[in-house]
Amino acid sequence: MFHWSSLGIEIDLVTLILAGMVLLLLILVIALFAKSSGMKKRLAAFMNGSDGKSLEDSFQRKFENMDFINAKLSEIDGRLNGIDRNLLQTFQRYSIIKYDAFQAGGGQLSFVICMLTKDDNGFIMNTVHSNSTEGYFCYLKEVRNGSALLELAEEEQRALEEALVK
Repeated sequence: MFHWSSLGIEIDLVTLILAGMVLLLLILVIALFAKSSGMKKRLAAFMNGSDGKSLEDSFQRKFENMDFINAKLSEIDGRLNGIDRNLLQTFQRYSIIKYDAFQAGGGQLSFVICMLTKDDNGFIMNTVHSNSTEGYFCYLKEVRNGSALLELAEEEQRALEEALVK
């Protein structure tokens, strides 16, 4: 027969260690029961008025709703991409310069309008008012990458520079 005392260990010490382990296991079991009880209460609240089939139907509706939302997000994303492409082609910067074309004291009835896209493409329109019976003259000059394709008058150059910095 085996005796703890033959190993130099007192039986009282072994009993004390075993009693401590039993006490620790008892505390762990009580904690697990408490946690299990809390989980049961939460499950009961979740399942309140539901059975497995109704929960399955509820989950199915949620997944269908997610599919619908994902489809809408894809649709909106496609529309936004189209808007972005169109926005690059719209005029986003402009300037208007009013001036007296012939310094004849007729007021600042002549004007230059410069309209540019994000890529600095667009036009410069110069409308010159004459005090004589000739009326108005209108000139349109194309702008590519921030530069006019034709020589610019002083007011036209000023309008282009203002539009480029906006």
